Amino acid sequence: MKLKLLGSSLIIAGTALGAGMLAIPMVLAQFGLVWGTLFMAMIWLGTTYAALLLLEASIKAGGGLGMNTIARKTLGKGGQLVTNGLLYALLVCLLMAYIIGAGDLLNKLLAGVNVEVSNTQSQIAFTVIAGAVVAAGTAVIDKINRVLFAIMVVMLGLTLLSLVPGISLDNLMTATSDSKVALVKTSSVLFTSFGFMVVIPSLVTYNKDASHTELRNMVIFGSSIPLVCYLLWLYAAMGNLSAEQMVDFASVSELISALGAQHSMIKVILSVFTGLALLTSFLGVAMALFDQNRDILRQNRAVTYVVTFILPLVGALAAADKFLAVLGYAGIILVFLAIFIPMAMTVKLRGQDESNFMVDTNGMIYQVGGGQLAMGLSFLFGCFLLGAELI
Repeated sequence: MKLKLLGSSLIIAGTALGAGMLAIPMVLAQFGLVWGTLFMAMIWLGTTYAALLLLEASIKAGGGLGMNTIARKTLGKGGQLVTNGLLYALLVCLLMAYIIGAGDLLNKLLAGVNVEVSNTQSQIAFTVIAGAVVAAGTAVIDKINRVLFAIMVVMLGLTLLSLVPGISLDNLMTATSDSKVALVKTSSVLFTSFGFMVVIPSLVTYNKDASHTELRNMVIFGSSIPLVCYLLWLYAAMGNLSAEQMVDFASVSELISALGAQHSMIKVILSVFTGLALLTSFLGVAMALFDQNRDILRQNRAVTYVVTFILPLVGALAAADKFLAVLGYAGIILVFLAIFIPMAMTVKLRGQDESNFMVDTNGMIYQVGGGQLAMGLSFLFGCFLLGAELI
């Protein structure tokens, strides 16, 4: 895989890795190893197929476009308005969650070196500095993200080395809840944990010279990394802490403190890892919102920078202790934006004359496999996710 495409896959993975890495043990541990694994794999499969539908729509619409323009070209002005409203709500919710989580971690890290700052100051500092990186452009994000991701892999390896010896098979196999209704209700948090689709239009633009097969592989490879990381993290956390402990945690710092009480170095390692996971997620989601604002506003980077980050920051400051709740809200919005809208775009485009579509260097027009059956299953997947919120 070309270095640029590999970097793009890491942006996809980094965008997903973040809130999910922190929340998944707290919501899945009570159901045990088997059901937690199967349910997460199902969510990943449905999410990845939906992402490929968005990739198809992005390519066929012409590439080099944000969601705003793709929606206008495929769904008309009404569809464009709905898409923009959902996209803004989703991205703001996700950025709020990442700012809340990052502010909490930054506050604890600084307290560890005797630097006392408030949560408000931590959140503002994180947003201003990380936002400046986003404003520098996709190429800068790509290069920084590669370094951050490499460090994350090292931290995850160290975490697993520390936690694996202490894994208890009894903890892994013990399920304190056999309620399938309760399991289904975790769908929104899990689905949001694979919420990388928002970066696809930006990455299609960034990799404008790549073949359609390379872009497809970029998405599949990028989405597979979080699945592997989530499962390893889930097993390690479940094996070291009881389900009763994890369901009572209100924040990531409580989870880290509980694991740190058993392993001397794990607290520092996990703090660094989760901080980097939040940062890479923030960069990917913020990149999508920044590019969307540039597509709509047609303003310079300074104006776009202020418009992009002011609302998520204000929202995070107002909901400082609502990390998991904000993720749940984002999950509801994401169902429409990541499942139903790409499906509607793709259905509309598949009914058009193929001579109008962009071909790659091999003369191919990209279309996701599976035909009507896969589209129908994807629709049912979206209905399942919505139903989970209404239980």
